[in-house]
Amino acid sequence: MTMTMTMTMTMTMTMIVVTFSMMNPTMYYQTKIMSNLFVDQPDSKGITFRMATQMDHFWEFVEGPLIQGLYWDKWYNNETTNSFKSIMYENYLLGAPRMRQIRVRNDSCEIHKDFQRAIFSCYNHYSKIYEDRADIHEKHLPEFEWQEIRSFAKNDVWGQLSTYSGEGGYIVNLSLNKTIAIKTIEKLKEFLWIDRGTRAVLIDFTTYNPNINLYVVTKLIAEFPATGGMFTSWQFRTLNLLENSSQAQISLYICFIMFLIFIVYYTIEEFFEITALGFIPYLRSSGWNYLDLFIILISLALVFFLVCRKYIITKIFDEAYTEELPEHGYMVELGNRTVSLQIDTYQFDTLGFWSAQFSNILAVLSFVSWIKIFKYISFNKTMSQLSSTLSRCAKDIAGFGLMFFIVFFAFAQLGYLLFGTQVKDYSSFGRAV
Repeated sequence: MTMTMTMTMTMTMTMIVVTFSMMNPTMYYQTKIMSNLFVDQPDSKGITFRMATQMDHFWEFVEGPLIQGLYWDKWYNNETTNSFKSIMYENYLLGAPRMRQIRVRNDSCEIHKDFQRAIFSCYNHYSKIYEDRADIHEKHLPEFEWQEIRSFAKNDVWGQLSTYSGEGGYIVNLSLNKTIAIKTIEKLKEFLWIDRGTRAVLIDFTTYNPNINLYVVTKLIAEFPATGGMFTSWQFRTLNLLENSSQAQISLYICFIMFLIFIVYYTIEEFFEITALGFIPYLRSSGWNYLDLFIILISLALVFFLVCRKYIITKIFDEAYTEELPEHGYMVELGNRTVSLQIDTYQFDTLGFWSAQFSNILAVLSFVSWIKIFKYISFNKTMSQLSSTLSRCAKDIAGFGLMFFIVFFAFAQLGYLLFGTQVKDYSSFGRAV
């Protein structure tokens, strides 16, 4: 028992090192700065992206705070700077910013027969079966043609109102040059790139700050529901993707190796115990066995996400360097060659998704690893008081919980029916709960 407890404590300490290596206070400040710049910066009318509620507010944001935030081509004394591909002089854009529009077809809903002679167009709420992929302008400009995302990065996007397809859309590259980007936006606005069929516009770009070795994968989401108006949301995923060659990183690698050893050890140990007792008797013998199996499964999931994350990082940077002239990238010196560094924004979006899952799994594993310590300290009389109290009152708590949720859901349904059309927190039954 003492050896098992020592192993558990060692694994927990290893998890602490790994967990805290994934986070640092600088990540919050980096996220906060980017959020202040793009979400809370007012346009010429004093409206921020957070406050925007109409279609014309979207264009005011794009022509104002978005362009001014993406392209820093002058110093504070109005002198021109060469670092026009950076944000706030320190955060370099990796590839050109992109806008992607998601639309629905005109025949996506049915007009009531009493109005069919007066109303000829109808655009439903977003669903993949209603998605429009036809050209939306007679001049057949590239910005008005549906394009498939030609990479492995095809993640669905969760907005406030719906989940949007990651297969493609009406994609616009804004370029790394401010003048070209402004002209592109003017053309989109002139030819009504956004209209009644638009259900969402997603703005994606990724920045890298070499001073602190952090990436920020940014996604600004403007949703246009079938009711009219606009709802905005945003995602800022601050990531630490590339390790530096330092003593701290060597220690982290050692902790990861120890963590893998612990996974193998506990898997073998539980396997032999299940083989000796049988699966059902094994589960019935102790409630802690459920937690042991959960820890093993979630540890294997963590290794899976870690491998996927590492694979995507390698794939992105292997494909980033080319000897072609850069359309949306940088010219860099690599050995005796001059090559272009071009990175797909959507690939970083996928990387941000997998990194978020990795962090979530790591957080859950850290939590349950600490909970497992109760299994061993419960042998102490003082420490066992909490677990004994909970075990003896479990039936009473379960009975109270059942009665509580009956009354709770009754009040939630009452609030949903009474206030669902006026109060946001009661707009759906889930929100009411």
